[in-house]
Amino acid sequence: MSPAISIGKSFSSESIPSLTSGTEKKELPPLSPPSVSNWLLGSAALVFSIIVVGGITRLTESGLSIVEWRPVSGVLPPLSEAAWELEFEKYKTSPEFRITNYRISLSEFKRIYYWEYAHRVLGRAIGLAFVFPLAYYAIRRRLSPQLAPILSTLAVLIGAQGFLGWYMVKSGLDESIITTPNSVPRVSQYRLAAHLSMAILLFAGMLGCGLQTRMDWNWATKGVWNGLKDFGGNRAVLWENMMKNAPARRFRVAVALLMGLVFLTACSGAFVAGLDAGLVYNEFPTMGGGLAPPLVDLMNPSYAKRADGADMWWRNLFENPATVQFDHRLLAMTTYGSTIALYLSTWRPSLRAALPLTVRRLALTAFGLANVQVLLGISTLLYLVPVPLAAAHQAGSIALLSSLVALLISVRRPSMTARVWRNSVAPRTSPLPIR
Repeated sequence: MSPAISIGKSFSSESIPSLTSGTEKKELPPLSPPSVSNWLLGSAALVFSIIVVGGITRLTESGLSIVEWRPVSGVLPPLSEAAWELEFEKYKTSPEFRITNYRISLSEFKRIYYWEYAHRVLGRAIGLAFVFPLAYYAIRRRLSPQLAPILSTLAVLIGAQGFLGWYMVKSGLDESIITTPNSVPRVSQYRLAAHLSMAILLFAGMLGCGLQTRMDWNWATKGVWNGLKDFGGNRAVLWENMMKNAPARRFRVAVALLMGLVFLTACSGAFVAGLDAGLVYNEFPTMGGGLAPPLVDLMNPSYAKRADGADMWWRNLFENPATVQFDHRLLAMTTYGSTIALYLSTWRPSLRAALPLTVRRLALTAFGLANVQVLLGISTLLYLVPVPLAAAHQAGSIALLSSLVALLISVRRPSMTARVWRNSVAPRTSPLPIR
């Protein structure tokens, strides 16, 4: 069977083409088809939706409405009035009801219950929508060798995320909240940040793998990379020209660092949400009349728990609402400035000549989304964190991260599997080395 004929067929062990070198015959590794890319991108979209729903659940203070974790039986909501009354009675034992919601009615309870219920059911749906197709593609040998271990790791993270979510909720149900003076019934900001961080990692992993899989397929079967066509011949392939370019290499590093900065900024936003820090200093660009709050507000000794005050600095960083908001502002503006710098760098002649048009357009997309995100963040602050604006702000952070994930994938070389396939499908007069 020739390689060219087998491209559009199933990648079972019987139909995988072979490389022939003299009398030695070597089977090509599996190459993930476009359906794998579609599945991964669809999974990423589901994770994006659960991040948004989770944000709304937090903003509407619905996250503590379900006081039990029932992975199987919890799939169904209360189906009768008696069942609703039972759930309501369980909620009445929680610190949130006893401290702040003691006047809530059953109809009001149903509203907050459904947000948390939707969040949990969507999490279960994501697990099923990811694990079963993963098993199918693995059994049918339709996963590239580089892809299988990454997707297996993501499947484990999905399971861990469910446990972490309940661990987070438990912190808001702790009875010690009742006996702690001036305590507010809410989940630990540390656990909330961990929960959001893992969700973002899952999203980025699914999105990145989906985009890389599609890019590999286009290169291996069509010779297309970043919208450019490879016509063969005795020359370096398109992606090699960019990989050897020093400004382009520095650009790749800058994209990776910026992506990390966006991730860190989003995680700091979880601390802002967990401490309701968006409700202090509702002004911009000042905080209390200056660019920074008074030092006594930033490093308040009352947050120290050790007698010698040695823990004062880090507790203020993570537990003081004023400091947490200030840190988030610094990270957000640093991210914004870095995104502008990255975009402007694509106009330098040396880099502009090295980067394909697709890459430059993605840099422009990231720049545009950063502007939208800054406007959403400022508006959320000035208008005292209304639910629609705050939810849009959280969604905007994931959208910005998405553009950078796509940008990073666009400046990567095709995978080893894709390069082996390309050399087999479209052999050149002088074979290219597999790097």
